[in-house]
Amino acid sequence: MYWACTLTDEFAKKAFDRLIAARARGSRAGVVAVLVGAFWCGACQSQTAGSKRIQPVYDSKTGKLQLLKYDANNNGIIDTWSYMDGARVVRIEIDSNEDGKIDRWEYYGPNQQLEKIGFSRLGDGKEDAWKFPSPGGTADRIGISTRRDGKITRTEHYHGELLVSAEEDVDEDGKIDKWETYDGDRLATVAFDTLHRGAPDRRMVYGANGTARLEIDRAGDGRFTPVVEPPAARARR
Repeated sequence: MYWACTLTDEFAKKAFDRLIAARARGSRAGVVAVLVGAFWCGACQSQTAGSKRIQPVYDSKTGKLQLLKYDANNNGIIDTWSYMDGARVVRIEIDSNEDGKIDRWEYYGPNQQLEKIGFSRLGDGKEDAWKFPSPGGTADRIGISTRRDGKITRTEHYHGELLVSAEEDVDEDGKIDKWETYDGDRLATVAFDTLHRGAPDRRMVYGANGTARLEIDRAGDGRFTPVVEPPAARARR
């Protein structure tokens, strides 16, 4: 059996005021829990389909809550789907621009903490990157599926909003073979494992003034030395 109901106007207003506040804090699960509690307490009533802002869907056999669909901006279009395991939030999918394509996926753990946020880099509804928040948002990382096949091959590390470093498995053999470091908003170094020994053996170092130099780790001991350009090559410049 399919069940659907909406909250009373007064309760809905209070609930969505809390939703807005929670979204500002980066938390949706707490607000969804409030809405779920309201359903258990019978705080919903029958209304016409056009006025339904929040719609629960229950398992036809167990009666357990499976899904909450709601219209976050109250314009008559469902734009948020919260997948539930009873009162527990499992995943939330959001179509923020209401173009019919999901552009944000939120995944919650058993403790109802947000574990990762998926998004589509091309905005086409295909999830191909995931943000893994850290406590306080000071050291977040983003995993990217460069071939958009669900396999993370590039990981970027952030301090706040600033990209600090990245590593990538370019040939997708399961081993990192490219490393990047950043200084502010510019690329400082990029290193490569061209010998497939699990560590970089070549790297480019970029100066703040636009200079660049190639360095090589010939012995594989982590010590890089600059490649000296032959005099003949310098003379041809």
